Amino acid sequence: MQANEKRITEYLEVAGGRIAFDDTKTVGPLIVCVPGLGDVRASYRFLVPQLVAAGYRVVTMDLRGHGESSVGWSDYSDTAVAGDVVALVRLLNAGPAILIGNSYGGAAVAYAAATEPSAVAGLVLLDAFVRDIPQGAFQRLGVWAVAHMGASAWMSYYKSLYKTTPPADLNDYNKALTANLKQPGRYDAVNAMMVASHAAIEPRLAEIKASTLIVVGSQDPDFPDPAGEARLIGEKLTSVANKQVEMIEGAGHYPHAEKPEQVLAVLLPFLQSLREDAHHDA
Repeated sequence: MQANEKRITEYLEVAGGRIAFDDTKTVGPLIVCVPGLGDVRASYRFLVPQLVAAGYRVVTMDLRGHGESSVGWSDYSDTAVAGDVVALVRLLNAGPAILIGNSYGGAAVAYAAATEPSAVAGLVLLDAFVRDIPQGAFQRLGVWAVAHMGASAWMSYYKSLYKTTPPADLNDYNKALTANLKQPGRYDAVNAMMVASHAAIEPRLAEIKASTLIVVGSQDPDFPDPAGEARLIGEKLTSVANKQVEMIEGAGHYPHAEKPEQVLAVLLPFLQSLREDAHHDA
């Protein structure tokens, strides 16, 4: 399959519903990409073709209640999403996967790496929420608006998270995302995740052993101190021998969509180092 071909949506059946994903089915080490809350798997649209071209098989998935995944879940926690990620890796049956997670998805892949290390070959955290962070007035206003004013309010907040160079297709992407979030039951997922705690993730960071790349946008408004947050995550990964912290200058909360070239410039060498380590260990 070519990188630019439209892929068919597939589904993972788990207790309580089903998770939508697509698969390049290309030959190479497996990468599973997990988006953030209020977003869909197409968030990775700029990375996937380049990862395929570099020799990887790439799977992108929708969170519970988002995109083409089912609605009406009883549990939208990041730990539950971590279970979905691990179940997907097991379903694909292609060995351990490199997990890439953004925002809420970053919390999920971190928990998966801590609790199911045999399923994880490497970890990439993109502006990941791995702890409960005190919110400033801007964030508190955003949470209130999301809870009380619906999808349009979320989309206004969402657009504010792209700081300097929004992707050229952002208007069309946002229209499609808004339409998706207005489908029955979908906004319940956003609300549930928006107020969810990440307290279960932080104490497990010390258990992660997989090589980890931490990427944070230097202007991410979701973090009071983006560079400090990136450093803190690295410091908490006390059992990770190979860890790397990279700031994407000028990027907001979605560096992989806002500045994909800069993200790829640090991501591809990191992935290559994982391949070399796997070859040496074989």
